[in-house]
Amino acid sequence: MLESDNTPVGVDPTRAFVARVYDYLLGGKDNFDVDRHEAERIIAAMPEVPDVAWENRNFLTRVCRFLANNTEVRQFLDCGSGLPTAENVHQVVQRFHPEAKVVYIDYDPVVAAHGRALLEENNNTKFVQADIFEPETILDNPEVLGALDWSQPIALLFVAALHHYTGDRSRPAEVTKQFIDRLPPGSFVVISHVLDPDDGSEYDSTLQATLEVIRRGSMRDITARTKTEIRELFHELEIIPSGAAGDADVVPVAEWWPDGPRFTKATIAQQIIAGGVARKL
Repeated sequence: MLESDNTPVGVDPTRAFVARVYDYLLGGKDNFDVDRHEAERIIAAMPEVPDVAWENRNFLTRVCRFLANNTEVRQFLDCGSGLPTAENVHQVVQRFHPEAKVVYIDYDPVVAAHGRALLEENNNTKFVQADIFEPETILDNPEVLGALDWSQPIALLFVAALHHYTGDRSRPAEVTKQFIDRLPPGSFVVISHVLDPDDGSEYDSTLQATLEVIRRGSMRDITARTKTEIRELFHELEIIPSGAAGDADVVPVAEWWPDGPRFTKATIAQQIIAGGVARKL
């Protein structure tokens, strides 16, 4: 685990950070005491939070496997990628297509340092430190433009990233619109996001209590959105079915199984994150 006396330049070890908390929830070691403390506070409010993190990670793996096996996409732009962990995007897609190109984007210096170290010997991957909520810093970035062929389909990934924006509620939709407008036809957009059921259910109450715990901590806040609001992040794109008999709509990521339904019923906590995959025609 990281220690404060070995803190990378530009990193504040006294403030919990999203990527490092997420790393801890997934069993990683790239985190500080403050991150572990923050994670344990959240777990105290919702003990199933590590399961939620893994459910989201497994969704990413299934999506990448699906796109690699069922589409012509060989380029992936992972926005808000977080710290490298098991089954990163490039490991999944390059298992099927070694020539596939992957660009990771994150603005945390720790994430950037680890990402670059991990990818140092992989010529088809690149890590760029940038803010996903400032699209022009990515879309006009020479490294990104040089790594991906923008005349060919690209898979754009926002997996558990957009709900961390704490400014104007309309901004994430503006961000996705800027990216989508630049994508060539045949591209895909993948989004997962904390779901606000807004129905007064037990899950709704638990979620609100958990979000309140996060707000009282030192980590960046999380904004939950309703199913309709998450759908709007895709704009006019065609959302593809989530499984053999699934709806062509936003669903809990635990239920996104392109090869058929999951064998066990998802718990209430495992439905805290919803998302989908859409195609640009």
